[in-house]
Parts: sequence; C-alpha cells; structure tokens
Amino acid sequence: MATSSKVKKSVRIASGRKRVRQDVRLNAANTSLRSKFRTAIKGVLKAVATGDKAKAGETFKSAQKVIDSIADKGLFHKNKAARYKSRLSAKIKALAA
Repeated sequence: MATSSKVKKSVRIASGRKRVRQDVRLNAANTSLRSKFRTAIKGVLKAVATGDKAKAGETFKSAQKVIDSIADKGLFHKNKAARYKSRLSAKIKALAA
C-alpha cells in the first residue's frame, strides 16, 4: 500500500525534484509508522477480546510507547494519541468489572 497509483507530474526545477524525492521517502516512513500504530492497537484489542487482563495490560504498555512516539513525530496530533490510550485503558479496566 506504500505505492501510489497516482502519476505525478514531472517537475523541472531542481528544488521541486528534490521535494519529490523527499516526499517519496517521507511517505514510505509515514506509511510504516501508521502500520505499526494500527498493529499495536489491534494487539491490545485482541487481548481484550480474549478476556486476558494480564496480557492486555502488557500489550497496552508496549502500545503506549508506539502511540506516544508516533504522536511525537507528528504523524498525528497528541490529543488523538491521548484519546486512543484512554479508550484502550477503559476497555482493559472494564475486563475486571
């Protein structure tokens, strides 16, 4: 999914060509980080679905690190990161009840 089906217009100016090269590299990095984020979220949700609170808590700790690092890099806003962490934490706490 990292490749784009859109054909970009050829750029003539050197700074524009450099920008295109940078965009390709940054797009690949962002796609990888976004995938890592989704995988971390899914891991916690699967642990919650099985009902294993210990495993869910453990995967949540590792997911928190991933979520925070991605928010720090600016892939998405820090409030979005806080919202995801809050919702996952609430699901884990609901397992005990």
